[in-house]
Amino acid sequence: MKLALVVGASASLLLATGAIGMAGVHWEYSGEAGPDHWAELAPEFALCGAGRMQSPIDLGTPSAEAHVEVVAGYRAGPLNLVNNGHTVQVNFQRGSRLVSSGDSYDLLQMHFHTPAEHAVSGKRYPLVAHFVHRDTSGQLAVLGIFFEEGAANPELAKIIANVPHDSHDAHHFGDIAFDPDNIVPHDLKVWRYMGSLTTPPCSEGVNWHVAEQVMTASREQIEALHALMGDNARPVQPLNNRLLIRG
Repeated sequence: MKLALVVGASASLLLATGAIGMAGVHWEYSGEAGPDHWAELAPEFALCGAGRMQSPIDLGTPSAEAHVEVVAGYRAGPLNLVNNGHTVQVNFQRGSRLVSSGDSYDLLQMHFHTPAEHAVSGKRYPLVAHFVHRDTSGQLAVLGIFFEEGAANPELAKIIANVPHDSHDAHHFGDIAFDPDNIVPHDLKVWRYMGSLTTPPCSEGVNWHVAEQVMTASREQIEALHALMGDNARPVQPLNNRLLIRG
């Protein structure tokens, strides 16, 4: 049994080709186009500075404990890789779904950040995978999976061996099966809260779930992904008055 997610994001949230965010405006993770300046780069990025429900956050102090029955079904399929200049991303064919309270969400893509964007009592893991889902009305749900240094992950090995090194290149490998199920913990408990996209336009209404159980990747795998992406984690944002649930 895995995780299904429900979100309150509006249908107006943008899913740019190859990345979540808004295309056409240059932004970075440092310098004059870095996170401290995202809100200044375009009117559409205003929430990056003015939003009160921004992501990522520190997950170390939950507001409540709760059990939620969640189910997910991820299917293996051909490996479809994109290097979009900000992250390494795997795109998925239709068929992998997340279901919660009768509502169904399609798995769209998975991408990575080094280090992890969410913190746990100040600690940031060296790598995180974000699974992005959307329902028929455009509502978004994201599941974050932390990685720590340890045994190599066979699915990460497929990505690293085949990822295009030139930004914005996409490659489809029909003869390589990629199974997202091998990235997600089977014993799944999560932190849950309402947040935002962690890249411009920082749109709010995203239902975040971050798994407590940590997966492993080898030092070489973590270093390889970091070499491709660099430091691509947004700084931790204030929780403000939001409810953070653990369980």
